[in-house]
Amino acid sequence: MDDSDRLIHSEAFVITQVDYGEADRLYTIFTRSKGKIKAFARGVRKTKSRKAGHLQPISLINLMLAKGKSFWTITQADTVEPYETIKSDLFKTANAFYILELVNRFAPEDEAVQPLFNLVKDTMTRIRVEEDPFMVKKFFELRLLKITGYMPNLTTCIQCGETIMREDQYFSAEQGGILCPRCGVSSPNARKISMMALKYLRFIQRSTYQELGKAQISQAVKGEMDSIMLYHLTYINERAFNTPFFIHQIEENDTDKGIKK
Repeated sequence: MDDSDRLIHSEAFVITQVDYGEADRLYTIFTRSKGKIKAFARGVRKTKSRKAGHLQPISLINLMLAKGKSFWTITQADTVEPYETIKSDLFKTANAFYILELVNRFAPEDEAVQPLFNLVKDTMTRIRVEEDPFMVKKFFELRLLKITGYMPNLTTCIQCGETIMREDQYFSAEQGGILCPRCGVSSPNARKISMMALKYLRFIQRSTYQELGKAQISQAVKGEMDSIMLYHLTYINERAFNTPFFIHQIEENDTDKGIKK
């Protein structure tokens, strides 16, 4: 094993952290050069530790890491972008945590996926600047599915192969895409999807992020798109996600207060 295998210097995002022993922490970190890894920060919970302030979720950081027997060890950490605009807004913070939860669930261990790292980095910048992160999230979800090989088929019936017509359809996470009305009605786990929700999912699927500003989507259709995507992501991952419920609570509280999201 040469130095390039034992020592790395990489941009990274902290995904999770767990206290370990009296003063250490074990982190799950998504790095540009090694993908998702486990890494120790020794003594980081001591009051004099310099690393603690840099090892924060929703921060782009530079790390120096050394390979140990079981885990990497963080030897140096410096903040590149703290995303203070996100952290000062509860709604933006919740959406950023949703992105990190998706990365944690879908990114492979110890395997560099630079297109996904670039996507996460771009997405955090977009959450920071956009007032409404809906399109940011949908673009991320569909690109994540493409990168990891789970992109749903939204153009032809996944069962009979017929081209999808301009009418309400069905979506099957189990089969991996759209079902025409004839096939969908006989698939017990398929969910109905309106023509408008499907139209916008297909638009996001084929467009660049810069083109998404053209879309004017009603709140009802946004809610339907959220539901379909979460259904698909949850089926693939085989367990529920935590952050969407938190985001929904924030949205409900803001609606009660007359604040639009």
